[in-house]
Amino acid sequence: MDFFEGFLTLEMTVLIVAVFVPLIAAIYLYIYDRRQKQHSVLRNYPILGKVRYFLEMIGPELRQYLFDSDNEARPFSREQYGHIVKRSKYVRDVIGFGSKRDFDRAGYYIRNAMFPLQLEEMKFDRKTTVSTYKYVLLREGLFSRKEVRVRDELCAYLLDEADAVVIGKGCRHPFVVRGPIGMSAMSYGSLGSHAISALSVGLGMARGTWMNTGEGGISPYHLKGDVDLIMQIGPGLFGVRDEEGRLDWEELKRKAELPQVKAIELKLGQGAKIRGGHVDAEKVTPEVAAIRKVKPYQSIDSPNRFREFRDVPSMVDFIERIREATGKPVGIKIVVGGPDSLMELAAHMKETGKGPDFITVDGGEGGTGASYQELADSVGLPAKSALMIADATLRRFGVRDRVKVIASGKLFSPDRIAVALAMGADLVNIARGFMIAVGCIQSLKCHSNNCPVGVATTDPKLQQALVIEEKCYRVLNYLVSLRQGLFRVAAAAGVDSPVRLKPRHVIYKDEKGVVTSLEEIYRLMTAKVGDLPTG
Repeated sequence: MDFFEGFLTLEMTVLIVAVFVPLIAAIYLYIYDRRQKQHSVLRNYPILGKVRYFLEMIGPELRQYLFDSDNEARPFSREQYGHIVKRSKYVRDVIGFGSKRDFDRAGYYIRNAMFPLQLEEMKFDRKTTVSTYKYVLLREGLFSRKEVRVRDELCAYLLDEADAVVIGKGCRHPFVVRGPIGMSAMSYGSLGSHAISALSVGLGMARGTWMNTGEGGISPYHLKGDVDLIMQIGPGLFGVRDEEGRLDWEELKRKAELPQVKAIELKLGQGAKIRGGHVDAEKVTPEVAAIRKVKPYQSIDSPNRFREFRDVPSMVDFIERIREATGKPVGIKIVVGGPDSLMELAAHMKETGKGPDFITVDGGEGGTGASYQELADSVGLPAKSALMIADATLRRFGVRDRVKVIASGKLFSPDRIAVALAMGADLVNIARGFMIAVGCIQSLKCHSNNCPVGVATTDPKLQQALVIEEKCYRVLNYLVSLRQGLFRVAAAAGVDSPVRLKPRHVIYKDEKGVVTSLEEIYRLMTAKVGDLPTG
C-alpha cells in the first residue's frame, strides 16, 4: 500500500510540474511581453508573436529541406549542392531520367560535335593515378542508410605535359600547372584549421593543382599537404607586415622561399566584396593573430586598397619589385567593373613590357566569409561578362600571351568550367565547391564563427565535427571527378583537351529560343572594348 501511495504521490508531483510550471512561465512571458517596448507584435500578441519569431528563426532550414524546389534556392540550389556531394562522397556523376535544367530560360550551352572524340583520342596523362576512399550505398530507407567505405584507384586526369599551363615564363621560378582547376582564396581564420588541413591534404593527393592561401597568410595548415600554394597578399599585408602595418620585405622573401609557394597574388578586389577583407573578433584567436601579425580577439578590417600604390604605373612597379625579390610569378586579383576596367593596365603593359604574370578575374557571384549586401549584390560584373572583357582587352593590346587568366565565380561543375575556358580563361578557381566537399551545409553562418559543421569556424568544439582524414578524400574525389567531367565535355565538343576550348565551342540561347554563337558575342565585346579611348 505504501508503494502505491508513493507512486501516486510521485505521479501527482510530475503532473503538477508538467502543467503548472509551463503555465506560470507562459503567464510571466505574457505579462513581460505586454509591457516591453521593443517589439510591437509581442505587445499585442505575446503568445502568437513568440510562435512567429520561432518560425522566422527556423525559416531558412524549413525552406532548404522542405519548401524550396530542387533548382530554386541560392547561393546553391539543392540540385547543385547534391551534385557536389555525390562527386566528393561517392565519385558519382551520373543522373537518371533527365535534366532538371529549365531549358526555356536563357543560358550558355556547349556546342556538340557531330563526330565527338573517343577516350583513346583524348590527350591527357594516363599514367598518373591517385588512391582514394569512396562510399558505396548499399541500402537507403526512410529512416536508415547503409553504406560502406571502400578503397579505389582513380586516374588523376592531369593535362598532358605539352599542354601544361606555365605562369611567369620569364621568372626565375615559373609555376607549371598540370591541372586546370585549383582552390580559390580561403584564409585560415575565415575557415578553421580542420577545414584548411583537409583541403591541403586532399588537393595534395590529387596532384597538379594549387590552393590560394587567402589574404590571411600562410598557416601551418596550408602546409599539411603536398600541394602548391599561391600566397595571396591583401591590402592589410597580413603575414608579411611589420608592427606598423607596412610590408616587411625580409618576411616576404622568407615566406616566398618556402618550396610550396609557387606564386604571389596581390588582392585588389573580390567579387563578393569590393573592399578589404573582414574577420570578426571571436575568430581572431591568438594563433590566427600570430599568423596575420595582428592583435588577438580584435576585428580585422583590411583597407579598401593597397597604400603602397595608387595607380597602374606604381602598381606595376610594386609587382616588379616583388618579382625581383622573390623570383616567383606575381599576379593580381581584380573585379571587372566595365569594358574599360583593364584598358589602362593593358596599355601600360604594351608600352613598358612590364606587368603581372597572371590576372585572377573574380565574378560578382563569388562567395565570401563576410561582406555587405549592397556590395555582394550590385558592385562588380559577373564572371562570364568580366572574363570576356578581360580577355578581349588583353588581346587588343597584344599582351595576352604574356599573362595567364584565372577565372572564379561559381564555377563548380565541369560544364561551367568548360564555358569559362572557352571565354578566355586559362585556369579556374573554386572556393564554395570545395567547402561543400569538406562538409559545408550552407547554413549561411560563415561570418558568425558558429558554423555547425566545423568548416567556417575557429571554435575547437565545433571543429570536432570535421574529421580531416575522412574529408580530405572527399576533396580529392571532387577535384578528380571535375577533371574527368571536363575532359568528357571537351570530347563531346570535338577537341582532345579542355585547353583547346574556344568561343566557337559555346553558344547562347535566349528566352525566345534565338541562338547566338559565343564568337559573335565575343566580337561584340571586342568591338565595345575597341571603341573605348586608350589614352
